[in-house]
Amino acid sequence: MSQVGEDPDSRTAITVLKRAVELDSESRYQQALVCYQEGIDLLLQVRKGTQDRTKRCYLREKITYYMDRAEDIKKYLDQVKEDGKYHKQIKIEENATGFGYESLFKEYLNETVTEVWIEDAYIRHTHQGYGNVQQSSGLEEIKESLRKHGVLLEIEYSSSIHDREIRFNNGWIIKIGRGLDYFKRPQGRFFLGFCDFDLRPCHETTVDIFHNRHTRKI
Repeated sequence: MSQVGEDPDSRTAITVLKRAVELDSESRYQQALVCYQEGIDLLLQVRKGTQDRTKRCYLREKITYYMDRAEDIKKYLDQVKEDGKYHKQIKIEENATGFGYESLFKEYLNETVTEVWIEDAYIRHTHQGYGNVQQSSGLEEIKESLRKHGVLLEIEYSSSIHDREIRFNNGWIIKIGRGLDYFKRPQGRFFLGFCDFDLRPCHETTVDIFHNRHTRKI
C-alpha cells in the first residue's frame, strides 16, 4: 500500500484495511467484512481525488483485490448462516473496557434493520434507561424523544420473563449473560466512562451471537 500516499484519507484507508486483514487472518470474518467495506469506500474516495494515472491504476487494482476478498467473506458468512452453523462468543473480562453498546452491536446493524426487540429481566439502572430516576418515567421520556426522530418504542412488562436477548429483524440474535446490565457504576459524573461506555469498566459476562436461521424464529 506504499503507493497510496501520505495524505490523511490515504493513511486512514491503510489503517482500516490493515485491521481488516488482521481480523481476516484471525477468522473474525464478520468484523473483517465491516473493515474491508469501510476501507474500500475510503480508497474509492482517494482514487476519485487522484489525478496521477499510475496511482489511479494502482488504486483500482487494490480496490478490486479487497472487493473480491470482501465478496468471498460475504458468501462464506451467508453459507454459514444457511447451514445453521453461525455462533460467535465474546467473553468480557472483569474490568474490561471497549465494550460499549455501539461497539458491541454495530457490526450487526445495517440498513435492513427496521425493528429491534429487547428482552431483559432487569432494566432499572441509569445507563440502561437513561432519563429520570424512576424506570417508568425514564422509559416514557425515551419513548417521546425517539418518536420525534421517527422511531416507535413499544414497552411491555412481564412478571415471568427470565431470558435476556436482543433481536434484530435482519436475523441477528445477541444473548448477554448479564443482559444490558454489564457495566460497572461510574465513580462520578466527571469520570471517564460516565457518557462514553467504551471507557467504562465492565462486569465479567459472556455474549453469544447467533442468526435466526438456526435458532427459534422471531
